[in-house]
Amino acid sequence: MKNIIIGPAFPLRGGIANFNEALCKAYGKKQIESSIVSFSLQYPSFLFPGKTQFDNGYSPEGLKIETIINSINPFNWIKIALHIKKQEPDYVIIRYWLPFMGPCLGTIARIIKWNTNIKVIAITDNVIPHEKRIGDTLFTRYFVKCCDGFIAMSQSVLHDLKTFTENTNTRLIPHPIYDIFGEKVNKQQAQQNLNLNTKDKHILFFGFIRNYKGLDLLLKAMADSRIKALGIKLIVAGEFYEKADEYEKIIQENSLQSSVILHTHYIDSNKVKDYFCAADMIVQPYKTATQSGITQIAYHFERPILVTNTGGLAEIVSHNKVGYVTEINPTEISNSLIDFYSNNRENEFSANVKFEKKRFEWSTMVEGIDNLLADLYK
Repeated sequence: MKNIIIGPAFPLRGGIANFNEALCKAYGKKQIESSIVSFSLQYPSFLFPGKTQFDNGYSPEGLKIETIINSINPFNWIKIALHIKKQEPDYVIIRYWLPFMGPCLGTIARIIKWNTNIKVIAITDNVIPHEKRIGDTLFTRYFVKCCDGFIAMSQSVLHDLKTFTENTNTRLIPHPIYDIFGEKVNKQQAQQNLNLNTKDKHILFFGFIRNYKGLDLLLKAMADSRIKALGIKLIVAGEFYEKADEYEKIIQENSLQSSVILHTHYIDSNKVKDYFCAADMIVQPYKTATQSGITQIAYHFERPILVTNTGGLAEIVSHNKVGYVTEINPTEISNSLIDFYSNNRENEFSANVKFEKKRFEWSTMVEGIDNLLADLYK
């Protein structure tokens, strides 16, 4: 069997690119021929609020990546589809995370399928986006209608799919762990690598910063007098994808300058392990969510996790076992942080994370796709 994964990959940066590369490697380990067809132009500038779409690191070894899709050029879509057809894959896996990509990916899929038996499987990160725009429903419906089967990584996405299709060829498979950032390092060493005080308590907010990720809620939780008394430091590691004014105002109004460590730039892949290993706990105070790769990085580095009860996050984090599932408000977040430190729960949670992460292996994702494919060929 042979497959082609259509979606972002190096030199594009970000969690979806990392996922596609890890999935391609997982197929390689099973001796299944797999390659990635990625974007030469992924987003026009108005859709990308960051400083750059590109990773400064090194190309992943052992992967075939073709950087050739132009997301806004219909003539390119035809060319790419014909190019993929010539390679005669048995099936194509398309990553779908943003309605803007619907016309491009939907057209490529339709041409690939025309007069062939190539199956199209969509891995749907979101079918209803966090930040809505005109045309979202139309573009998503156009893409969804051309797919033979679907993989969702949270129950909420699986539910959202039902608003676009009656196709029952679906599978719910948890987001696998991200194991591409190296092995964990000693906490003290990681803190020294980041020039942190090794005597302090550290929690981590990681990833690009947008309103739906709830950093404002976490900053307000940090303003709790009980949190300040414990001397907890918040590391914010990630690039602002919106204006920083609101967050800076909360920091100033609550005198959090000494409690918040701002590393608000894109974190290179080779530095990710230091941030996660330096932290006592990873905090994701999201207001809305489907699933999150940040959680799966935390699992890989065996770090306790705090998430809010939204989307599929609570499906991944076992409350009071590997961390906390809180309500979406600063008081609940601060209460959990206080419990964590007051009751010295880091070692207990870390041991449970080490055990729990076994259920998020990449082989589970590959086997789930294979099982879906077997049903499609019946």
